[in-house]
Amino acid sequence: MTILKVLHYPDKRLKSVAKPVLNFDKKLSKLADDMLETMYSEKGIGLAAVQVNVLQRVVVMDLSEEKNKPIIFINPEINRVSKEIREYNEGCLSVPGVYEKVQRPATVNLKYQRLDGKVVEYEADELLSVCIQHEIDHLEGVVFLDRLSRLKQEKIIKRLAKERKKQFIEV
Repeated sequence: MTILKVLHYPDKRLKSVAKPVLNFDKKLSKLADDMLETMYSEKGIGLAAVQVNVLQRVVVMDLSEEKNKPIIFINPEINRVSKEIREYNEGCLSVPGVYEKVQRPATVNLKYQRLDGKVVEYEADELLSVCIQHEIDHLEGVVFLDRLSRLKQEKIIKRLAKERKKQFIEV
């Protein structure tokens, strides 16, 4: 397996919209394996293909403590959402070190395909619901910062720019 490079905000490629997966083959399985390896190495719980510069509708997750229960979603689509809204503290491998409260529907019903192409319908709540919505946002070119107020976005962007400047030295 290969560890892939995770794109970091404000990389414009994170705004790309992923295309549906049409071929359910060994190449797709390898991509999913590489994405899982990357997610585990980065200590994440979810990763969308867009975050590793692959414009396909592929999401991997593992919410287990032991990191031994991976879930792979191909072409995920949310069909229904609950009226109940919850606020969760979210982070993102593409925006390291930033955690902010985001409001999302508490429960979602989604349809996706497995690696073998079989269609599955599933209802998710709690953390799984949040992660699914967060990762599907990535497939649509949306980063969780886009869901924050303009003021919060500006503060975070300034902080990230300051941190990037610290990484370089004058010569």
